[in-house]
Amino acid sequence: QVQLVESGGGLVQAGGSLRLSCAASGSFSDINIMGWYRQAPGKHRELVATITSGGITNYADSVKGRFTVSRDNAKNTVYLQMNSLKPEDTAVYYCNFRSPVVGSLPSWGQGTQVTISS
Repeated sequence: QVQLVESGGGLVQAGGSLRLSCAASGSFSDINIMGWYRQAPGKHRELVATITSGGITNYADSVKGRFTVSRDNAKNTVYLQMNSLKPEDTAVYYCNFRSPVVGSLPSWGQGTQVTISS
């Protein structure tokens, strides 16, 4: 069982920046994928960015060049640096943890609200 605790959401003006953090605890393999998804009102949850324990990253096209995902494996923590924020980035952001173990289910954080004012 993996527990995820997020922090760093808030309200900023368009063009501003925010940094989200997510710390994982519990029992899990050192080989894993952590990342961020988001869900805006009335929309499905969507991928924002992921990073493997080896440092391979993947981004949604809508955030490429503006967001940077990183991790500190020693702290079991993943970060999302969000720059040049737009009103359409407004959503609840969820931390995600996935294990390579076949049949394992992903773990989710409780979500943190990010609101961008125009």
